[in-house]
Amino acid sequence: MEINFESLKINEKIISGLNTMGIKEPTEIQKEIILPAINKENLIGQSETGTGKTLAYLLPIIENIDTSKKEIQCIILAPTHELAIQINNTINEVKKSANLEITSTPLIGSANIKRQIDNLKAKPHIIVGSAGRIFELMGKKKVTAHTIKTIVIDEVDKLLDKNNLPVIKNIIKSTQNQTQLMMFSATLNNKTLEIAKDLAKDIKVISVKNNKVNENIKHSYIKTDYRKKIETLRKLLNSIKGEKVLVFNNDSYTTNTTIEYLSFNNVKVDAIGGSGKMEDRKRALENFRKGKIQVLIASDIAARGLDIKEVNYVINFDIPEDPNDYLHRAGRVGRAGKSGEVFSLVNEREENLIEIYEKNFKIDISERTLYKGNIE
Repeated sequence: MEINFESLKINEKIISGLNTMGIKEPTEIQKEIILPAINKENLIGQSETGTGKTLAYLLPIIENIDTSKKEIQCIILAPTHELAIQINNTINEVKKSANLEITSTPLIGSANIKRQIDNLKAKPHIIVGSAGRIFELMGKKKVTAHTIKTIVIDEVDKLLDKNNLPVIKNIIKSTQNQTQLMMFSATLNNKTLEIAKDLAKDIKVISVKNNKVNENIKHSYIKTDYRKKIETLRKLLNSIKGEKVLVFNNDSYTTNTTIEYLSFNNVKVDAIGGSGKMEDRKRALENFRKGKIQVLIASDIAARGLDIKEVNYVINFDIPEDPNDYLHRAGRVGRAGKSGEVFSLVNEREENLIEIYEKNFKIDISERTLYKGNIE
């Protein structure tokens, strides 16, 4: 039997809206998640970056919203402000395309809290945001916990760390015992799974995982001295001439120096990271999406879950020590059947990580060199 949105109990109005958005068939994770989510089961969903996890949980939520009631019915927690805004934008896109009456608002830590309190007076059906700000507004009695029917934790492997877990637990405890809990990520480890199973009873783990990186992605590395990395990055950018290049670094300390150097060399570049102002990060992201800048430098946290279309290249200025982060980074390219390439700039100390990634993901990461402005 063919699985489509209709067989997954999504109503015709929403299906029509999805068609308008160019979405005709459910992805694998959506096929597995939507029905149990509509049935209010507690779930952990895992699938690769770019496989449609956001709509996997948003469609059941939208399907279950009672628009006759002006009350908050769902909380969606995200690890970054950018991801929260993106999720809220996706809700609005579905709402507009399907002509729905659902309402939502983002609640993020760096934004004006008075304006957020004013927005909450309209009693949106869905709130999307950072755990700290949402719990703060719960404490101020601006978010009524007893009306919440569903809590979603996106990028759960990051949100259940020691820094965020206490606040997450407090939010869950504030709601009723029968509140549905859904969690999603591209990667899950045993520790996260153990914590997740403690947070919700009878939680079902749904994993759509092929344990390999997208075959449309080519992987390469370039050896360079640590002190020459910025210059090597400039030469690489000049040689690939990519329209959209996402650069990852591990240390925010190097970000400003890199931006100054690249800008001096006529590269259109900006950055998003946890320490920057929300307005600056939002501007940088929009400029990158619109093609006004060629290069966006990002931390792993800042880029988590972001859907940035038509990224041509990912460059690891610093190679990540966690293999899962390599997967997340690589997943920024090669989306929707398109090809992409990942370059890693590695010094002598980092070179052994290349072998680890090749073994873990069964991929070939070939050594390349830069010579007279060309990649060989």
